[in-house]
This record gives sequence, structure tokens and C-alpha cells, in this order.
Amino acid sequence: MTFKKEITSNQLISDIIKGIEKVKGTDITIMDLRDIENTVCDYFILCNGSSNTQVNAISGAIQKVVSQAEGHIKPWHVEGESNAEWVLIDYVDVVVHIFQKHIREHYDIEGLWGDAKFINIETNY
Repeated sequence: MTFKKEITSNQLISDIIKGIEKVKGTDITIMDLRDIENTVCDYFILCNGSSNTQVNAISGAIQKVVSQAEGHIKPWHVEGESNAEWVLIDYVDVVVHIFQKHIREHYDIEGLWGDAKFINIETNY
């Protein structure tokens, strides 16, 4: 008999932040979407990488940290790794957006979801 490990959104968010910080992702924002009707998930986590290489490194670090910490949990879907300007990692209840700065500014996810609750994460690097 196999048991699937249940993971809370808070555990997943904590692991995702650790992955981002591991490779020095910047401008980390958690967007709580739970009080907004008809959202695609409960949380968005946004961060920046300074280059294609760093965006891909952040994506890899997040997936590795989450997998190791939570019993080999894999994302439901990953998009954008081929050009690495905007990588989306979908963990169903939590969706991660890893941007290069100019792409994040262009699409302005924070502005589109202005009714969300925002939590900015301070980094020490």
C-alpha cells in the first residue's frame, strides 16, 4: 500500500522560498489569492532572476528543494524553461512565476491581481 504525503500550502511556500533564496532570486512576493473569486490557485509566488541562466537556476533549485523536502513531489506543470525569461512552475494550489525584471514589469502580474494580499520577502544578499 502506498501513501501520498499530504503537504500544506504553507509548507510548500516555505520550501519554494528556500529554493529561490538558494540561488539568490530577488524581489520575492507572495500573493494570497484565496479571498478572490474564481482564481486559478490559492497563491502566486513571484521573484526575479538577473539572466536566463539565473532564472533556470531558480527553477531548478525550487524543484529540487520541494522534491527533497516533501517526498519527491513534482510540479503539475512547468512552462518557459526553454527561453528562461518567464518560467512558471505549477504546484496546483501554489503557482511560482520566475521572471527577468523587464518581463515582470511588462506583464505586471501584481497590477492584474491588485485585490490580492501581498507579502514581500526580505532577502539578505
